[in-house]
Amino acid sequence: MIRIPGLIALCLLIPVSTEAVQIYDKFPDTLHPEERYVIYSHGFIVEGTDPRPISPKYGQYDFPAIKQALFKDGGFNLIAYQRPKDPNTDAYAETLKSWVKRLRAAGVKPSRITLVGFSRGAQLTAIASSDLAAEGINTALMAICADGDVDHQPPLILGGNFLSIYETSDQYGSCAKLAARSHLTSFKEVTLSTGKAHGAFFQPLQDWLQPLKAWIDKTNR
Repeated sequence: MIRIPGLIALCLLIPVSTEAVQIYDKFPDTLHPEERYVIYSHGFIVEGTDPRPISPKYGQYDFPAIKQALFKDGGFNLIAYQRPKDPNTDAYAETLKSWVKRLRAAGVKPSRITLVGFSRGAQLTAIASSDLAAEGINTALMAICADGDVDHQPPLILGGNFLSIYETSDQYGSCAKLAARSHLTSFKEVTLSTGKAHGAFFQPLQDWLQPLKAWIDKTNR
């Protein structure tokens, strides 16, 4: 008769989870309330079917590389959906809101939900986050504010933790007015000086990825 040592026998009785965080190109069918979630909304140029479109002014927008770099070693599930061409602004903002509500209904804490958007994706993210201000989720906006604010009527008001990142050579800048009007847990703003203007966010540059991921690691808990 072969005897299994007591410690091994005990280990066999403990269920081992095989789940791991993933990148999703659509909203996941199965949600895990104990895990962390980040939803990334890309810029206008990626709308359509080409995940690596080329701008004559700013070069290639590498959506797949950005997803991989944002996800790497982050410890969170990344939802990064490629929007169809010219989606209705309000309808897509409602889609983002519905995803957050589904995460909350599944038991995910609001502090473990982060919406991230760049340019057109930041506009959509800001609209959705404003309607969800009372939830206390985290919001990161990149390259969308002009004269300190997101152009929208009625004016947007955010809640929870808010991160703004902008490039000093870009036409878009600080989100200070939006932050001052909002009811935030915290506000952080990061400025870049790559000289690449709007194109600074077209590639997975550490200039913006590092502060974004550090902020996510601190606030998405």
